[in-house]
Amino acid sequence: MTTLSRRALNRATLERQLLLRHAKMSARDAVEHLAGLQAQAPFPPYYALWARLHGFRPMDLAELLESRQVVRIALMRGTVHLVTAADALAWRPVVQLLYDRDLKQNTLHAQALAGLDHDVVAAAARELLLDAPLSSTALGAELARRWPDVPTASLTHLARGRLPLVQIPPRAIWGKAGQATYACLDEWVASPLPPPSPAALIARYLRAFGPATVADVQTWAGITRLGEVAAGMDLRRYRDPDGRELLDLPELTVPEEDVPTPARLLGPFDQTILSYADRTRVISDEHRKRVITQNGLVKGTLLAGGYVRGFWELKASRKAAAVELTPFEKLPKRDLQALESAAARLLSWAEPGAETREVRVLA
Repeated sequence: MTTLSRRALNRATLERQLLLRHAKMSARDAVEHLAGLQAQAPFPPYYALWARLHGFRPMDLAELLESRQVVRIALMRGTVHLVTAADALAWRPVVQLLYDRDLKQNTLHAQALAGLDHDVVAAAARELLLDAPLSSTALGAELARRWPDVPTASLTHLARGRLPLVQIPPRAIWGKAGQATYACLDEWVASPLPPPSPAALIARYLRAFGPATVADVQTWAGITRLGEVAAGMDLRRYRDPDGRELLDLPELTVPEEDVPTPARLLGPFDQTILSYADRTRVISDEHRKRVITQNGLVKGTLLAGGYVRGFWELKASRKAAAVELTPFEKLPKRDLQALESAAARLLSWAEPGAETREVRVLA
């Protein structure tokens, strides 16, 4: 069995994540290829596509949301992702186990929900959402009319756990503001949810993130016992430097270790650094502590030589906009110049109305 070096795994990750070169593909095809985008906040998916696609415009993604070709929905790891409608339908039944377990174990809500028939509450919530999309507050208030002794927040949590709720526009439309307002996925896209297929989910993960261990897949998905599923699949198998088995799709290959790696600015919450049990293929443990804050925010990062070497932040007001680059170490002059150039392009793309734009490199 072939052993892949950490450098080889790094290059494979960058290739699958469209980070070795800007891809010439549609925004929809990119969302599908990447197995969705992290979307805990409304706008990180736009930055993720800007970093990867040639000529990406915010309206390219906004139009997909408005036409219901892509949706924002809580999926893997219990976090909100932006995925194609087809993937949302296919994947929510697979990860439903995660949400069922949470309803029984959640420290804030499990006790309040223990005496309820979850199916009955979920059915009532679905009926309400058939009439019109509702915010969390409005949905909880309506459910509380029927279950007045249960905390409103707990009723809303139950609805989100048992129903495949999508956050509908104008939420996450570039240049617009809107609170999270929910509809049921199957009603929103007029298509039923299929039976769960864990094997198909594993295959899609490997296409976007492989080669990877079972632990990596489970970390991304937020569910366990996928090793049993993978054992029955026709997969290519490698070893990593620590002797762990790596899985991959048989038709895919790994690029050469010395393939060039351009310097890039990755957006906040970029999935490249969040989708593995062992993230050292793209970021060191030391650097990860500086990128991911204690309250779970993930900063935009500097990618140089294939690895995260710092973070960036956008500072904007009505008249002025600046990108501040904070390298963690002294970078080669060529990489730093490339990052400064990327930051200037990012400013023009993200803040076209600013009267002044500035790129600052902080020590």
